Amino acid sequence: MAVYQFRTKQHVAASIDEVWDFISSPANLKKITPAHMGFEITSEGADAKMYSGMIITYKVSPLMGIKMDWMTEITHVKEKKYFVDEQRLGPYKMWHHQHHLIAEHDGVSMLDTVTYIPPFGFLGAIANKLIIQKKLKEIFDYRTLAVNKEFPKKNKSQEQK
Repeated sequence: MAVYQFRTKQHVAASIDEVWDFISSPANLKKITPAHMGFEITSEGADAKMYSGMIITYKVSPLMGIKMDWMTEITHVKEKKYFVDEQRLGPYKMWHHQHHLIAEHDGVSMLDTVTYIPPFGFLGAIANKLIIQKKLKEIFDYRTLAVNKEFPKKNKSQEQK
């Protein structure tokens, strides 16, 4: 059984409060997910403040437009520092996603670590090499653009106002 990790880091030109409020809200997940994935939250209370033990259910089409159910649990939350979501039902044998925020003098660094095991044993390992790694990169590249759109970098003249 192969265990994989995907890591990414993004700088956001905003305060820790602004970034935390945005990234920790399940209601904003659709904004940071590519439209072609057909992401839709199906659980009640997605606009509620995130908390440990929160269960979120989705419909999503990660491959070839095939809709599937996905359920995650928010297992850990440390306000303005990090949260962890873990798959309870979905396409992976195991999925553990850490979202860390680090306040810096000019914004916030967001660090993500996704640890996962694809389904189907050695076939999953092949799928990871051919498809899954590329899909994860595509999804997080889109998220980078979406978050940058939400929090555009300020130019020097805007900072002086």
